[in-house]
Amino acid sequence: MLLDPVSYIRDRIRTVPDWPLAGVQFRDITPLLQDPKTFRVLVDLFVHRYMDQQIDVVAGVDARGFILGSVIAYELNRGFVPVRKKGKLPFTTVAEEYELEYGSATVELHSDAIHAGQRVLLIDDLVATGGTMIAAAKLIRKLGGEVIEAAAIVDLPELGGSQLVQAQGIPLFTVCDFAGH
Repeated sequence: MLLDPVSYIRDRIRTVPDWPLAGVQFRDITPLLQDPKTFRVLVDLFVHRYMDQQIDVVAGVDARGFILGSVIAYELNRGFVPVRKKGKLPFTTVAEEYELEYGSATVELHSDAIHAGQRVLLIDDLVATGGTMIAAAKLIRKLGGEVIEAAAIVDLPELGGSQLVQAQGIPLFTVCDFAGH
């Protein structure tokens, strides 16, 4: 039995220095996914948090949010909606542009992915500048959905994204952070 699942998860996140650019400390979650015990502990943290909440659908952000979000949706017996990078969805879409740590990007949702009044859990792997999560939440709201919470494995608080997400009125849950590291 794990006494501290948060430390257990945090200790298994790999830091890759200077990737994708010099000075960036990339927090790599792939070790969490590769080990079956660690992956189960991670998924269970989220499932136990949301199993008693009224959620209609789980939305996962391209691409690592797909991995976690689809498994959580399955475990909660809910549908899964992918929030994709621009140009990846084949049907009519709504789009939102946002700023990244090192550039800008656009995310899209199928125009029929979320229905008015649906309660949506939004999942991504980490919160850095907050742009991706805020853009995804805006898309969900455009379609009439309510983001009941945004969730991620990692918060990088020094980049200010978690504060920006919460300032947009989006409740936020993260498993662990890398403040001052």
